[in-house]
Amino acid sequence: MNFPFYIARRYLFAKKSTNAINAISVISVTGIAVATMALVIVLSVFNGFSDLVGTLLTNFDPQLKVVPLQGKTAAADDPVLESVRQMPEVLIATDCVEDIALAVYEGKQQMVTVMGVDDNFKKLTRIDDILYGDGQFMLSDDGLQYGIPGIRLADNLGILAHWGGWLRIFAPQKEGQPDLSNPMEALVCDSLLSPGVVFGVNQGRYDTDHILTSVSFARMLFGEQGRVSSLQLKLKDTRMVGRVKKRINQLAPDRFKALDRYEQQEDTFHIMQIEKYLAYLFLTFILLVACFNIVGTLSMLIIEKRDDTQTLRSMGADDQHITRIFLYEGRIITVIGAVAGTLVGLLLCLLQQVFGTVKLGASSGSYIVDAYPVSVHAADVLLIVATVIAVGWLSVWYPVRYLSKRLL
Repeated sequence: MNFPFYIARRYLFAKKSTNAINAISVISVTGIAVATMALVIVLSVFNGFSDLVGTLLTNFDPQLKVVPLQGKTAAADDPVLESVRQMPEVLIATDCVEDIALAVYEGKQQMVTVMGVDDNFKKLTRIDDILYGDGQFMLSDDGLQYGIPGIRLADNLGILAHWGGWLRIFAPQKEGQPDLSNPMEALVCDSLLSPGVVFGVNQGRYDTDHILTSVSFARMLFGEQGRVSSLQLKLKDTRMVGRVKKRINQLAPDRFKALDRYEQQEDTFHIMQIEKYLAYLFLTFILLVACFNIVGTLSMLIIEKRDDTQTLRSMGADDQHITRIFLYEGRIITVIGAVAGTLVGLLLCLLQQVFGTVKLGASSGSYIVDAYPVSVHAADVLLIVATVIAVGWLSVWYPVRYLSKRLL
């Protein structure tokens, strides 16, 4: 039997002569539990927002995107890209040509990103889930070229889901010397018709400046015949993304790179991770402050049990055993608070997932979701429990050793 642990357990749960010690012990456990609960809830909310953003982007971003490392484009028939298309794990491969242009409609103009893709883009992504209007997904038909703008871009240009006439797209010529006396000759101009729909990803980088059109239109506009900005892939099994990505990166590591959905949105997810870890650090500091209550509890307990320690010394306990008793006392309080706070935090997260108790706004429909999204990750829970125990144990180590020497 661990003698110091046994005595510490008896001290914690036994009735004290001074009620203040009992009250402070409860406050200490409660403080640790509340800080732990806050860590569980806050990190789970950050995970919920991250998963929500990832869910939105699956409607538009491919599972894998192969991009050239040098220059904007690569040859569409490059042997490496052909090898990627022929991989048995690949279900759909789409050529994409993407660049900046100027969109003009009835006197309104805006810089846009023209994204030309193959017709199978509809099968590559879940674009149908984010189309709005009474038209249909259509990029080209009988030589006519169609454009599907982001919903905010359509609003800025005043075209919405339908527009009459042509949406003119201007891009600089890639070849030849421009005539400065006639700047229009330095531009390539083409036009798009409306298919009667717009898309809404609920992401500003897409909704405010992207126009989806055919890859043939984009190649002609930007002078990129026979070339691609990226090769976008959908796999037969989503569980193979990591493995296929690794294989692609090994084909020509100095020329091409495969990006998964998180890497395609690296800036967005990186900022969210930074915010999450900053919240973790701030709450850990609050946890450290809560641990000061344990020091107060132990100091009063050491004073009350001064006579008992003399009895223990008479029974053969040395100073090290006495110190370990109160160290175990602080550790038990920390563990109880950590376990209680984790269980309460997980319960509140479950209630939020099921019932959406805490709303994002007063009016329904103002946001993408009505309630705060919550996603509990096992790795975060383990990190929180380890952090609470480590902070609690370290915060009582020096005070207990110091108080034991001064008061016992």
